Parts: sequence; C-alpha cells; structure tokens
Amino acid sequence: MTKTLSGMGLVRVGVVSPELRVADVPFNVGRTLAAMAEGAAQGCQLLVFPELGLTGYSCGDLFFQPLLVEAARTALPAIASEAGRHGVAVLVGLPVVQDGRLFNCAVLLAAGRIVGVVLKTFLPNTGEFYEERWFSAAEDRTADHLEWEGERVPFGADLLFRAEEMPDCLLGVEICEDLWATEPPSGPMALSGATLLANLSASPETLAKEEYRRALVQSQSARCLAAYLYASAGPGESSTDLVYSGHSLIAENGLILGETPRFDFDTRMAVADVDMHRLAAERLRNNTFAAACGGAFRVVPFHLAERPADSLRRPVSPTPFVPPDDRERARRCREIFALQTTALAKRLRHTGLARAVIGISGGLDSTLALLVTAKAFDKLGLDHRGIVAVTMPGFGTTARTRGNAERLAELLGVSLRVIPIQKAVEVHFADIGHDPGVHDLVFENAQARERTQILMDVANQEAALVIGTGDLSELALGWCTYNADHMSMYGVNAGVPKTLVRYLVEWCEQSEFTGEVSRVLADIGATPVSPELLPPDEQGEIAQHTEKEIGPYLLHDFFLYHVVRLQFPPAKVLFWALQAFGERFTAVELLGWLRIFYRRFFSQQFKRSCLPDGPKVGSVALSPRGDWRMPSDASAALWLRELDRLESELGSP
Repeated sequence: MTKTLSGMGLVRVGVVSPELRVADVPFNVGRTLAAMAEGAAQGCQLLVFPELGLTGYSCGDLFFQPLLVEAARTALPAIASEAGRHGVAVLVGLPVVQDGRLFNCAVLLAAGRIVGVVLKTFLPNTGEFYEERWFSAAEDRTADHLEWEGERVPFGADLLFRAEEMPDCLLGVEICEDLWATEPPSGPMALSGATLLANLSASPETLAKEEYRRALVQSQSARCLAAYLYASAGPGESSTDLVYSGHSLIAENGLILGETPRFDFDTRMAVADVDMHRLAAERLRNNTFAAACGGAFRVVPFHLAERPADSLRRPVSPTPFVPPDDRERARRCREIFALQTTALAKRLRHTGLARAVIGISGGLDSTLALLVTAKAFDKLGLDHRGIVAVTMPGFGTTARTRGNAERLAELLGVSLRVIPIQKAVEVHFADIGHDPGVHDLVFENAQARERTQILMDVANQEAALVIGTGDLSELALGWCTYNADHMSMYGVNAGVPKTLVRYLVEWCEQSEFTGEVSRVLADIGATPVSPELLPPDEQGEIAQHTEKEIGPYLLHDFFLYHVVRLQFPPAKVLFWALQAFGERFTAVELLGWLRIFYRRFFSQQFKRSCLPDGPKVGSVALSPRGDWRMPSDASAALWLRELDRLESELGSP
C-alpha cells in the first residue's frame, strides 16, 4: 500500500528559525540553504523562513544601504536553484525596491524560479517598531509585477498560490504584523480559498508574549479553518534593546501540530503534515464560512513536489476521544460529567418529576448513568431514595456484576429493586414457540426487551423518568436491541463514546467518590464489556465478550471519529489507523474491523433515526435531530467497494 502525501491529502511543511547574523547576507543565505537541505531530507514540500531573514530584521538604517538590499536580491537565484534541486518550495523574506520605494517582502521560490513577491500590508510604527521609517506599505506599490531576471513576477499583497498538483492546497502569505492587526489579511485569503496560510515574522520576545503568540496562531487557524505556518526570527536577530527567541509554530484548525524550542542560536525547524482534505471538508460543512465574502486575489500556480507517505509527521491519537495527558483528561471528564448532570437535572425540572428509574447491570454504561443520576439529584436537592435502581438478573448474569450493581446502589443510598427475568422470558419463549436451548438472537433480544418493559412499567408505577444507559459507540454500531436497551425516556450517555465511559467512571472513582464506593467502581472498571445475555462459563465468569464479536471499541471509536467527524474515506481511515495501531494490529486485521464498522454503521441507522433525547457532549454526535441526518436506507456499497479495492491491494483472500 504505497501512498503519497498528496494521495492522502497531505502537505509536509516546515517552519524554520535559522541561525542568523544581522546584515551578513552571505552567512544568512548559507544557513538558509543548509536548512533547505535538512527540510528536504525530512520530506518537506514547503519551508517558511522568517521576515527579512536574508538580511536580518534588525538592520535599521542599513536598509537604506543599496549594498545590503542588492546582496539579498542577487542571492535569490541561487536559493531558487537549490530549492528546485531539492524539490522544495520556499518562502524567504527580504527587502525589495520598486520605483524608488522599499518594501518588506516574502518571496515564494519553487521549481527553480521566483513564483511571486508578497508585500507586507501593515507596518508597525509604535513602541519598539519603526518600520515606516524604511518601508512602504503594500498599497504604495506602482505596479502589479516586477521585472526580475528577465521575467515578469507577480508583485503585491493580493496574491494566492495554488499547488498545481493539489488544487486544495492554496497558499496565502502575510508578514508578521499582518497577523496582529484587527482584521488580518489571512481572513479574506481564507475566505477566497486559501487553506495554507504562512507568516514570515520577526517577533521580539517580552514577558508572557509566548502564550499570546501561540494563542493567536492557534485561534487564527481555527477562525480561518486553515493551517497556519508561523516562522519567527531567532536569537541571532537580537540587538540593542530587543531579544528574539525563534518561536515558530504550525497550527491546523486550532490544533498545534509543531513548534520550535525558543532561545536557541542554532537553526531550529518544526515539521508537520497538514491535512488539506480535512480543511476542505471542514469548510464544506460550515455554512457560516460559505456565507462570508473573501477578497479580490490573483491566483498564481506553483509546483509542489511529491513525497511518499511512509509515515505521518503529525500526532495521530489512538484514542481521539480521550486526551493522553492525565490533567487534560481529568478536566474533560469533569466537563462531560457536568454536562450530563446538568442536562438530566434540566429534564427533571422541566417534567416536574422527582423520581428516576434506571436499569443497572454492574457494567460501565449503567454505572456511569447511575452516577450521573445521583449527582443530578444532588444538584436539585432531591433524595437519592427517589432513584429506583432495578437489577434484572438473567441467563447470563454473573455474581460479580450483580454483586457490584447491588452494592453500588446500596452505597449511593438509592432504592434497589431486584427483579429476575428468567421465568418471564421462559414463558415468552413458550408463547412464541422458541427452544430456550437455542442461544440465538431471539434468546438474547427477548431478555433485553423484557428488561425494558420492566423499566417502563416501573416508571409508570413510580411516576418516574426512565434513564437510558447506552453510549455513543453502541449507537454507531447499532449494538443495542431495537425497542429494548435502545429505548428510554432520556439517554444520558448518548454523547459519550465507549473508550471515554471507562475513564469517566475512573474519574468518578478518584475525584467524586471515596471509600467503598471507589472500590466498587474500580472493580466495575476492570470488568470485561458484555451484555451478559448468554450463560456464564463453567467457572461462573462472563462468557460473552462484546469486543470478540464486533471488534475492539478502541478501533471502532477511532473509526467513528475519522469517518463521522473528519469525513475521511476508507483508504485514509486505514492509513491513519496503521499509524496509530500498526504495532498492535496488521493492515488486514484493521481492514476487517473497518469493514464491520461500515456495514454496521450504515445498516443500523434506523435505530438512530428514533433515538430518545440525550445531551450532546462532544464534536461527534448521532442524534437525528442534531448532528447526523442520514437516510435509514442509504447504501454502503460505495464504501464497501473501496474496502474491496484496499483488500485487493493488501493481497487478502
């Protein structure tokens, strides 16, 4: 499965803070060429260097010296030639003269030639900045082209550059202060189609500016639904009163993909693969973006060399719903728990009900739902005895899960009802003529529907609300019995994927509860995931393991995020999965589980089309009233054919 970066919709970019000497053009050119070679060796297709990086930003009145300006100008052909030889497009900064005016410019070099010259729009002239002393603003240019080495080169602040090999890659360029303006030029650039925004900067360091700069780059990439490449001058630029740190960053739609260490005199580079297809998809689904107006830009083509997609230069989390950092995970769990409890409290207040009914099994989902319900009651000042927890032992119930369910209910002070279902289900089997020795779908689903009937009827007895326990992952796969655990009066877990449910219960164990409650929660977290509809094994342990039947939830949650949230096609989902799980699963195994995901996701939409209400907690939600509107009869054939093609490439039987 040999892939190319463009085939995966990726562009490998680098932002460089090179070693620099103020006003020493030959030295700076040498360091630029060395960084280009290093970037090319890392597979970069585009490199961005700092503002006025060939001369140095801190030259002051030396910018009036023709020798300095001409040295930078005459160095460009050699840099362009090396860029072509290495197969990398390059943005470098230098002063450029046009009709008696000096401009602060960014020059794009690609395929051995000068593609275009972008002018700085906003010239800072406050505090430590004094640019209007030396430079003219973009609006002061007298022509739209420059004569350069016998060619007419596009010249202005109204340029966008489109990669001929990848139409989704449209490059917009601004220079330092442009980003810090109230309305940065990158805004209209993005609205005119630019997915890749570059900033050549020389930003001196002051106390707390690092955080502000990072937040600015991050937020601008998010507002523009774009990638933002920010290359800043390093400590070699420091002179007189100012210190520069070389803080360069790469952001994509609000996510920092890479940044350089600060205060290092040596050349430093951050490299990342930015996803053009993801950005294009984000824009298609955002009608606010589509309704906004861009600007009048000239589009100039440039060459973007191809690179093999041997590995990804960007973080690929195997658990996209679960942050790897403990503190961030705890913060997110706290936020989700607050969303769930507040949503349920609102529903209880609205209905005027002071009682709730919930089926508990000793599994993760029902445990989380019970904890949420208890905290919602606390929020409303209601007695926990108003929570009726019903455990309904069936043919597959084990002593461990039943014991944990009953003990937790006791510890939380809720009302517990134990209602065995075996006899009722056996009567039902007799009524419909089913052999109870045949452990098929009828055997399993009859138990699930009996339990839901009990919960609904108990709720009528108690004038209570039935709390649903099913999670987002089960909804995606349809791993719920229609009109059984599929149904409730309010589904508090509907927005929480399975991989996150476990961490929420763990967080509750560590942060919300203590003592014996925590011990029980820990044991529930260590229990295998199972609907417990088939009889236990000879040792009385759980025999039915969900993940052995439908695949690991770890993988299905990964697929869910990339298929629904990021709109990835099957080939890209598989490629991403190989980056995340290549050491744990083979490509054939991943493809097999992915096929199950697509088949179930399409075929089970009818269950999602009639879901009860439940709180949305993240960027992936499957409510038919909100984020996911899909026909129940949509065909999966197009996606399955793509999987067939991938299977053929892998040589699978």
